[in-house]
Amino acid sequence: MAVTARRMAHREPRRHRTRLTRSSNANPRLPRTQPPPLPASPYIERRPSMSSEAQQGRRGTAVESNGVNPVPDAERRGKPRGLFAVWFAWNISILGISYGIFVFGLGLNVWQTIVAGTVGYLISATLVGILAVGGPRTGLPTLAQTRFAFGMKGNRLPAFFAYLSNMGWKVTIITLASTTGANLFAKLWPSVFADTDGSSATATIVLWFVLVLAVTMAVSVLGHELIMKVEVWISWVTGIMTVAFLGFMVPEIEWAHLGDTPAGGPLVFIGGIIMAMTLVGLGFLNYGGDFARYLPRDTPARGVIGWTVAGLSLPVVILLVVGALLVGGDSKLGAATASDPIGALTALLPMWFFVPFSIVIVISLVSAAITGMYSSGLALMAVGVPLRRSVTTSINAIIIAAGAFYLLFISTSFLATFQSFLSLIAVMMGTMGGIQLVDFVRQRRMGWNTDMSNPRGYGGRDGRWTAIVSLIIGTVVGLGLVTSSDPNFGKITGFLLTENGRTGVFGSSGLGIVIALALGAALYAILTFGLRLDPKPDYSLVTAGDAARGKGGLEAPTPDAAGRHAADRTER
Repeated sequence: MAVTARRMAHREPRRHRTRLTRSSNANPRLPRTQPPPLPASPYIERRPSMSSEAQQGRRGTAVESNGVNPVPDAERRGKPRGLFAVWFAWNISILGISYGIFVFGLGLNVWQTIVAGTVGYLISATLVGILAVGGPRTGLPTLAQTRFAFGMKGNRLPAFFAYLSNMGWKVTIITLASTTGANLFAKLWPSVFADTDGSSATATIVLWFVLVLAVTMAVSVLGHELIMKVEVWISWVTGIMTVAFLGFMVPEIEWAHLGDTPAGGPLVFIGGIIMAMTLVGLGFLNYGGDFARYLPRDTPARGVIGWTVAGLSLPVVILLVVGALLVGGDSKLGAATASDPIGALTALLPMWFFVPFSIVIVISLVSAAITGMYSSGLALMAVGVPLRRSVTTSINAIIIAAGAFYLLFISTSFLATFQSFLSLIAVMMGTMGGIQLVDFVRQRRMGWNTDMSNPRGYGGRDGRWTAIVSLIIGTVVGLGLVTSSDPNFGKITGFLLTENGRTGVFGSSGLGIVIALALGAALYAILTFGLRLDPKPDYSLVTAGDAARGKGGLEAPTPDAAGRHAADRTER
């Protein structure tokens, strides 16, 4: 204001520059200016401005207005420890016991299952935690931040894969929540809600499916603030009830028979690690930063990683141990869990505890579905669908209904379909995650410049072939090296394996998933850093006239030495 007044007093002519040279997000330690709005774009959800007081009054009760745009600094809040409740609530579920039984079923003994599962969980959770750091640094959800590597239009490919991953998980979780609720009603009022054989009637399952889906949609549409509050309470309730459940399960362990199962070979052990990674972790790579992006920009990376890893791995490691001990003493439990992962375990409970615990199971599964539904709405926006997040969430509900119909009424084995789905998404998401981890080095060097997520000419690019080619090659090779026990999924896997390879240890171990991740990351690193095929942000369409009319981004300066050192301090 003072500068403007002096210019008017001295009648100085206005000086126009042909290009702006400052980015609002170029470096978290450098002074920032508020950029003018970008041109209207179907890829960027615009938000009406709102005063701080209005934001405070509406938190948790109104639909979240942030989509795939960077969260403004004024709306950043919280501590990294808040991430623990989100991931803990997501994974503190009886399903974690079933996961341990699934890993055991590969051919491991009890102790191998515990070690392999724990190692797999920790590795994959750490990858999620590292990718979550991009949330506070940029304010972007993970699938908008991948535009840095793939470009605006090129990002549609990994975002679509991520969207399929989200949908598959939501189908699985909501189906399990629906069947658990239906099983509860069938036991309480068999004359109304059960068939003649005592199983849940189809109408009962459909009723619960509609109820679960409606609750999931309502909370996920309201958005981040409400989710963060709800997850804290769900974590406490689910955690307490799960501890009580373990009190009933431990006496069921037949300790004398734990050594009856022979040990598996080295490749089988590696297969156990990889399967644990696919069960918990690799499927979360595409939205690791979604719940961290509201944290302040300078939040320490170690806090984001540490609390994410703790929330993800702590509950599933404990439940893995219990599952391995249970199935190690009773081999029949493994077969029962393969067809009904939750019902096989709740059948061991007395009725007085079965009722409240079934309710808690439904709540915990709905909790996981809510956070996933929220991220799947962001994923669909990142694909390029020009709709608001509330509308994309409604579209997701229709797709989930179709997938649940397949799982409930077409698939002949829950475990076969579930394992096949995990292999497919792990290949896709693992390759994308590997590329994104490598690109973090590039993003950090460039000061986490969010202009790179903009359209071409405003800081971003349409596509970066180095990342796209790396993703395609890694995914195709990975799919050719994994197998599927579901006949429908099996048509697109294992085409690089011989017949012996498909039926042998290599095919069952899932090594193709790790190969895909490593191959995609290595190719991208060679092209980007080895061959230096790394074009800088494109500001060709940004002019002073565009900025004056509210059309354009701001070019990021090269950080000076002080800026680089300041940015480095935020990572330690």
